[in-house]
Amino acid sequence: MEKGGGRGLPCRAAVCGIVVLLSATAFSCSLAAEFRKVKDKDMKLDGSLCSLPKSSAFELGVAAIAFLTVAQLVGTTAAATTMCATTSKPSKPAVTRGRVASVALLVLSWVCFALAVVLLATAASMNSGQRYGWGWMDGDCYVARNGVFGGAAALVVVTALLILGLAFATEPAGAGTSTTTAPASCARGDAACTAIRVGAATDAEQPGGRSKQ
Repeated sequence: MEKGGGRGLPCRAAVCGIVVLLSATAFSCSLAAEFRKVKDKDMKLDGSLCSLPKSSAFELGVAAIAFLTVAQLVGTTAAATTMCATTSKPSKPAVTRGRVASVALLVLSWVCFALAVVLLATAASMNSGQRYGWGWMDGDCYVARNGVFGGAAALVVVTALLILGLAFATEPAGAGTSTTTAPASCARGDAACTAIRVGAATDAEQPGGRSKQ
């Protein structure tokens, strides 16, 4: 019988649940920001100066960044902890390949996370309000293009999928350990296994390892 893997399932399920919930919230905020962002028609001109009002897309973008960041930290930290716990164990070729895949998923998740944060932060800052003479950069007013928040929402989904894949790719530290060294055929009552068990019981009854004459 195997033990250790069963103990890791509840923890893995909890991590996946948290990641899904936070990522879904970040995705919803990103999509909502796409429809709440300021548009060209909202720009006001005063000679050579321009201004844009503050939009709720700013708060939605910041909230999306916050939820996605927590999801990324929770998912990758749990996976990295599991990988570090299994580093000292003897590794087989299959285990080594699985570890390489886990590292690749970890790196990709951080790349997608960084891209999503850059898009969200840039678009959100353009919706924080741009005053006359200040604008967004060098006194000029900028409006986030259509699809920027939508693209960030897509990256949120990709990041969440990579985190979930990483969670299932990493093997718990206790997985694969067994409680008995008896062959699996012993469960079927083979005669050889019966002889092994009888011999073991006889040796246990005789101290010093002396055989019964």
